[in-house]
Amino acid sequence: MTPGQQSESALRADAERNRERIMKAARRLYATEGLGVSMASVAREAGVGKATLSRRFATREELINAVFTDRMDAYAAATAEALADPDPWHGFTHYIQTICAMQAADRGFAAVLTMTFPTAKALETRRAESYEGFLELISRAKATGHLRADFTSEDLVVLLMANAGVIAATADAAPDTWRRLVGQMLRAYASPDAPLPPMPDAPASPALYRAMIRFGRPTTNEP
Repeated sequence: MTPGQQSESALRADAERNRERIMKAARRLYATEGLGVSMASVAREAGVGKATLSRRFATREELINAVFTDRMDAYAAATAEALADPDPWHGFTHYIQTICAMQAADRGFAAVLTMTFPTAKALETRRAESYEGFLELISRAKATGHLRADFTSEDLVVLLMANAGVIAATADAAPDTWRRLVGQMLRAYASPDAPLPPMPDAPASPALYRAMIRFGRPTTNEP
């Protein structure tokens, strides 16, 4: 290898290391603080300059696409697993619990599931695949007589939006509150004789009160 080739190889390796540092930093920040984190904060967390970040990811959507592609793969896999369940109603309830648990584990992903990113092709492709699978799952679950006939795919969107809000409001003080929400919503979706998973406990009043106080405080977003 000539000196020029060695230099070029070193530059490529350095660029790849920077990219990985940026991705890891973004994952950490998005998971704990949500998608409102600024690109400047990501750069600081990664220990790189803003110019370096811009060279790797020109826009916020490019970074989100790179960070959450694997999460969307898991989202699509959950849909396939639900469709493979021989009991469509069990597949439906387990799917709802799984997706909401994925939201709870990563605040950034909670937001990704309730937003669209037209230029993030990988995310939107997986989202479309999962949506088509969920429509089939709805049809099968209704055929069992356990899912209410008036349930629509839009009801899942409403649940995901509500769950994202509950997760954001209670993450520190009462982090399992989302489970109670999901339990209540499954009961709203079910016909009277449908078998249901056990109802999660309600959050303790002091913890919920702390969450309410925290939720009411004004927040500031760094530019």
